[in-house]
Amino acid sequence: MNQINIAIIASSPELQAQAQLLAERWQLPLVSQDGDEFQLQLTKERLQLVKLDEPKLGAVFVDFLDGAVAHRRKFGGGRGQLIAKAVGLKSGANPTVLDATAGLGRDAFVLASLGCTVTMFERSPVVAALLDDGLSRAYQDPNIGRWMRQRLTLQHHNAIDGLAQLSKSHDVVYLDPMFPHRKKSAAVKKEMRVFQSLVGSDPDADKLLPLALNAAIKRVVVKRPGYAGFLNEKKPSMQLSSKANRFDVYVQAAIEAS
Repeated sequence: MNQINIAIIASSPELQAQAQLLAERWQLPLVSQDGDEFQLQLTKERLQLVKLDEPKLGAVFVDFLDGAVAHRRKFGGGRGQLIAKAVGLKSGANPTVLDATAGLGRDAFVLASLGCTVTMFERSPVVAALLDDGLSRAYQDPNIGRWMRQRLTLQHHNAIDGLAQLSKSHDVVYLDPMFPHRKKSAAVKKEMRVFQSLVGSDPDADKLLPLALNAAIKRVVVKRPGYAGFLNEKKPSMQLSSKANRFDVYVQAAIEAS
């Protein structure tokens, strides 16, 4: 993973104390340097990441209340979605899930909204700070805050180190390692350009699979672009595919209704 120095900057003087607390928590600087590519900006509304040399890309932030993620929760197809089928969601079954490569938390949020209890691992302090900010705001929301607090939590972990400490801890371990994207849509271009520059690809992704198989009780689910090879060159038990990507599912035991 790339190690990039990114400062947290308060957008107004009254937010400076809060910015300092965030900088201490995530071990990030409070002062930008000449030539910095990124900046975390603390505004009254949220914490957001901007790519300073490409302002037209806009800010990257985590928002579980509005926008595409909220639309997906309301109208995305519920338990009929491929991701729900991949993790084994069915009537009476709400598996516990460890999302070991959480990113912006979108898939984890969808699974939590469908009834799973999801723990997220995120190793980048910058991405973890964004995730934590989004969670904090969602936890306070009168509509989704209660179940969000119960079902979706974050741990700032390197996935390899975190998984190595676990054995049969969650029903499902979910992996979505960074992989170079070929698509050229505006949405993918914005976030993938930012993320590829920020955290790079995951050259150690193959190491995740055996650790995930040890940590999972029921199955491991790996999200991959359609053109990508199997993680660790291990053929899955089954695959679920869409135009955008596929889910490689490594089944170890049946998921029973609770």
